[in-house]
Amino acid sequence: MNNLMLLTAGAGGSTSGSWLLLVVEVGFLGLLLYFMLIRPQKKQQKRMNMMLSNIAAGDSILTSGGFYGVVIDVMDEIVIVEFGNNKNCRIPMKKNAIVEIEKPNTEK
Repeated sequence: MNNLMLLTAGAGGSTSGSWLLLVVEVGFLGLLLYFMLIRPQKKQQKRMNMMLSNIAAGDSILTSGGFYGVVIDVMDEIVIVEFGNNKNCRIPMKKNAIVEIEKPNTEK
């Protein structure tokens, strides 16, 4: 019975401790969200930007629509891609539509 009295007396005595605990919990949840959601997204975006900055003519690409093609020309935000064996099928598209790049083998 004495233990129950001590617990109830301690719970109502200090409100600053409960506020401090709340601030610590919210801070911990913020850090958890940062390391689980925001940081991996930033790393993925950095890898994608690096990949798109290294694109060159002759690279094989996969578009977000699922089409495979070969890069013919690279401009600032636009690339000209040749699809299939038809030399007349050259389409300008934004770099953001490229999902995957495969460099040609330069080994001899």
